[in-house]
Amino acid sequence: MNLNILLVDDEKEIADLVEVYLKNENFNVYKFYTGKEAIECIEKVDFDLAILDVMLPDIDGFKICQKIREKYFFPIIMLTAKIEDIDKIKGLTLGADDYITKPFNPLELSARVKSQLRRYTRYNKVEEENNFNEYDFNGLLINNETHKCILYGKEILLTPIEFSILWYLCENRSKVVSSEELFESVWKEKYLDNNNTVMAHIARLREKMNEPSRKPKFIKTVWGVGYTIE
Repeated sequence: MNLNILLVDDEKEIADLVEVYLKNENFNVYKFYTGKEAIECIEKVDFDLAILDVMLPDIDGFKICQKIREKYFFPIIMLTAKIEDIDKIKGLTLGADDYITKPFNPLELSARVKSQLRRYTRYNKVEEENNFNEYDFNGLLINNETHKCILYGKEILLTPIEFSILWYLCENRSKVVSSEELFESVWKEKYLDNNNTVMAHIARLREKMNEPSRKPKFIKTVWGVGYTIE
């Protein structure tokens, strides 16, 4: 069964080119040039991944990302012509899983798409191995088999990336994990300097866990070193 991908970009040449590359990978591509059309389609199609341009003529990509995250947890890749870190961080904080800056190589985008889909597929598949698959401490319960996270008896809905970050920190409980280690372990890509991806996802995790940024109970920052969970 072919996977469904939502593609939203008002630059027709770029959208058409990306569509060709994705269709060559046997994906079903639903292409739109406006945000309004895309939002209407989201309610009708079961998507496996979305590619959203930030700058659109009607509804910007950030708002579409926010709208998707109200109900859905499939991966989102943001396309942006902006290079400022604040724009990248904003998208990640709103629930995007990855971003790519224009101009880009369509082959790189295809690789990012397949990487996110592999992670999403693993997230939705119940593991059949009998390995240790649950942590339960201080009111936090996270299960790698059901991919559920329960905090003080209430389920927290996490994206695949957010779950993977929290699970990795739990696996290395009381150990300080650097941003580089966390990024390369979760994203399976080489970490580059000045990469704010991890920081943005940690901030969103804390927000979902109602953690105060200055004195968090679970995910703590060790300045200049990395993150630890206690």
